[in-house]
Amino acid sequence: MPTYMYKAMTRNGQIVKNRITDANKISCVKRLKHNDLIPISVTQTLRMNERNAKKKPRNFRRVNSELKKIGTQRVKDSNRKIKRQTLRERVVTSMAERRKIPSKDIRIFTQNFYLLKKAKFNNVHALSTVMESTENPKLKLVIEDILYGVEAGEFMHTTMEYYSDVFPYIYINMIKVGELSGSLDLALGQAIKYLDESEALNTKLKRILIPNLAMFIGIIIMLFVCVIVGLPAVQNIFESIGTKDQLPWITLWFAGVVDVLIAYWYIPVLVIAGIVGGVWFYIHTPDGRYRFDTFKYTMPIFGKLIYLIDFSRLLKNMLLNIQNGIRIQDALQVSKNVVKNNVMLSMIDVSINNIYIGQSWIEPFESAKFSNPMTVEMLKIGMQTDLTEMMGKLVEYMDIDIDNTLEKIMKVLPELAYAIVGVVLIFFVIVVLVPCIQIYMGGWLFSAYGF
Repeated sequence: MPTYMYKAMTRNGQIVKNRITDANKISCVKRLKHNDLIPISVTQTLRMNERNAKKKPRNFRRVNSELKKIGTQRVKDSNRKIKRQTLRERVVTSMAERRKIPSKDIRIFTQNFYLLKKAKFNNVHALSTVMESTENPKLKLVIEDILYGVEAGEFMHTTMEYYSDVFPYIYINMIKVGELSGSLDLALGQAIKYLDESEALNTKLKRILIPNLAMFIGIIIMLFVCVIVGLPAVQNIFESIGTKDQLPWITLWFAGVVDVLIAYWYIPVLVIAGIVGGVWFYIHTPDGRYRFDTFKYTMPIFGKLIYLIDFSRLLKNMLLNIQNGIRIQDALQVSKNVVKNNVMLSMIDVSINNIYIGQSWIEPFESAKFSNPMTVEMLKIGMQTDLTEMMGKLVEYMDIDIDNTLEKIMKVLPELAYAIVGVVLIFFVIVVLVPCIQIYMGGWLFSAYGF
């Protein structure tokens, strides 16, 4: 019998989640009501073989059974062309399929599809037009599969979920919210903005981090090379002349540390691997994942930005649903798919629970103390006046707040990077350059001849 995941409310107003096995969905609902539970949602879970099948690509060129049923001349011609490919062409095609689709191509696809939807094209016509103008062969096959699914009566996001390595998680859920709320063109506009903001943020971070990181790694490599190669040569000069002078104690200490690391290199490697593995396994447990997600919102420098981005995405998708006449609790339920942080998801679940028991849905976000007071007050005023209008203003305010926070981070990161590089550079001067200056000055010669 199939297994169902249900969410229900008890008579005391508590929300419970669990699995249940029953013949069908109707009997499952009856069984819940018989146990004094008020069903909120009941969804059938996939069996293990269905989950594994879902992870596989669904490009219809590879679905042999469907191709045999279709039997069109286009498919026959494409199969004939594939058979005529040379070894070099097959290698190039295989490499192209394994290469990741760049975000630039995803953005161009979204932009073109958005323009066609604004021009009142239906999904099939818009996807067909965009597919013909797409140059990336791998993305073209993905769009073709999405078109195949739409023609079969599926939602676009249903097929996109099979290509999670192509479309970002947040992107897919934006499309899902747009399709379920009947505002796909607005969702596409948000998706374009999301891609632009992500690309701009990544570009800014790369411009700051990559040069400083390269400088830091270069200094570390230079430090180790000079200690391994240069300092023994200086020490040999001292010993061959017979001087009583010695290298600075910090230089001798660091040289000893490097010798120990070279002799027992496997010990620090195992220790680091153990720490990384332990942390990785811990954050994949429910408690570890929740603590790690809490750290994301409270971490220095980036914590506030991460929370603002997640909360802004939630509000934007809620606004999209509310504008289409969806209730607040349903808007929260649908929009929470754009968030992956468990802390935010738990706040959303409590918020939905509050609505069912007649309390404020804003209270969980206020008590968490991640949002600033102005954001909370704007939501409260919106509940008393016009929530749609106030949420629109709040989204604009949060976009400004995100930009201001990002500018502050862009100012702090270079200073932090320069400070770290400066400390390493000072250590390099003390350990390596001081002995070299000592050799250059020649004071050790006087000691060698007894002066």
